[in-house]
Amino acid sequence: MNVRFEYLYRDSGNFKNWGEVVFSNPRGVPANIVGAMAEQVLIDRTFFSAAKADVPDLHFADHNEDLDHGWHETHAFLPTDEPSNDVRNRNIEEFVESLRCASIV
Repeated sequence: MNVRFEYLYRDSGNFKNWGEVVFSNPRGVPANIVGAMAEQVLIDRTFFSAAKADVPDLHFADHNEDLDHGWHETHAFLPTDEPSNDVRNRNIEEFVESLRCASIV
C-alpha cells in the first residue's frame, strides 16, 4: 500500500491551494505512523518548505511576498492503491527525511 501525502498553501487571505503526491511504501509503514513521524520533524508539527521538500509549490500566481508567507501545510498521510508519482521516485520514509530538511528555518 502506497501513501498519499496531501498538503496545501494558505495565503494571507486564507485562500487555499491543494496538492498531493503519492509515495511508494516498500516496508508497509502504516499511514498514521508516517504522519506521526512527519509531525516530529515539521515546524509546529505542520509547516514545511515545498521547494526544500521537492514537491510542487502551491503558491498562487499573485503571491505577494509582503503579505504571504512561504510555508506550506501538511494535511494528511493516507493509504492508497494509487501508483507512486513522486518526481524523485522517493519512498515515503525518504520523503519524511526530506521534510526534516524542509523544516529548518
